[in-house]
Amino acid sequence: MTFTEYRYLVRSDLYRLDRKVGFGSFLKHLLLGEAFTYIFWYRTCRYARQDRVGRVLVYPFALWLMRHHGFRLGINIPYQTEIGPGFYISHFTGVFVNSSCTIGRNCNLSQGVTLGLANRGPRKGVPTLGDNVYLGPGVKVVGAVHIGDNVAVGANAVVTSDLPANAVAVGIPARVISTEGSTGYVARTDYESVLGPYSPGGSHTGS
Repeated sequence: MTFTEYRYLVRSDLYRLDRKVGFGSFLKHLLLGEAFTYIFWYRTCRYARQDRVGRVLVYPFALWLMRHHGFRLGINIPYQTEIGPGFYISHFTGVFVNSSCTIGRNCNLSQGVTLGLANRGPRKGVPTLGDNVYLGPGVKVVGAVHIGDNVAVGANAVVTSDLPANAVAVGIPARVISTEGSTGYVARTDYESVLGPYSPGGSHTGS
């Protein structure tokens, strides 16, 4: 990850809060905000850990702050977790994500969400989330489950099998009740109009 990519990811997360990416908005949400503070230090840990200089000068401090805010807010998302741009946690407390999970672009996690490991059985492994996924309060996704793009999962659902793109799922175990998807639940995803397209390993031409 280059510094340009890191900066893009932070700004895309910030944009999803209130459509602003300026330094004033960044300071406000970093110092006075809640979940964004944790997300910022997660991004910083992930970047600094793979940078030769950052690993020594930045990573230990960033890791301490990430863990501090994690304990304070009840969020546990290890820096090893792969998360695309535009990540948003709508409410904190009780959010746990396994370090081997992959989360796509513009995903919303609510309070009480768990993305966990299954140690045995046909679904042994961890979840993978596509783009524009909304997980409501209390949702549990366990095992090698793939959640497709534009999926919405209702409160307290337990997902133990794959969900196709544009599905709306509820219940224990979760079942698909419509194909209306996550439209209306995942908002402020148009940051590319300001930041330009996100291309890992490439250049970003936005402001």
